Amino acid sequence: MIAEHGLNDWQAAKRKACRHLGLPDHEALPGNEEVEQALRDYNTLFQGTAQMASLRAQRVDALDWMEKLSQWKPLLTGAVAAGWATEHSEVRLELEAEDTKSVELSLINAGIAYASVPAPRGDGQAQLRVESPQATIRLVIVSPQQRRNRPRRERGTSAEERLTSAQLRALLAGEGGL
Repeated sequence: MIAEHGLNDWQAAKRKACRHLGLPDHEALPGNEEVEQALRDYNTLFQGTAQMASLRAQRVDALDWMEKLSQWKPLLTGAVAAGWATEHSEVRLELEAEDTKSVELSLINAGIAYASVPAPRGDGQAQLRVESPQATIRLVIVSPQQRRNRPRRERGTSAEERLTSAQLRALLAGEGGL
């Protein structure tokens, strides 16, 4: 459901899968790391080069947006950064800003249409959505303090991947250049 239909709410997808299989909703559900690994396996088995081409296009689009939004020190996060994105995955950029309004004003001044998006699970991070011809771009706005205080990646865990524009550019160069 996540890979084929682009469901972004993994908890809802897990519950829907339980109902589809006739299991109770309280049945032990896989963790997000297991879902990510299943998506990687699915992409390898069923999508192959199509997924790699789609991922590359999403990463090129992400780099373009990161350059447009460079004043907010963007980081690429989520499925596109981690490499398991499907054609339905949105490009997630984390922007560092004291307030959402400065980002919104910049988008307005540049003539870029956007929409506010409710933050999932009330995490308090303002989010904006921009529709580009190639992908949906989700801008997650965090304060400098939130960025400094986020949990560090622990050895052996699958913490969320975050790429700077320089890291993304190097990754794309390693995949055959820009």
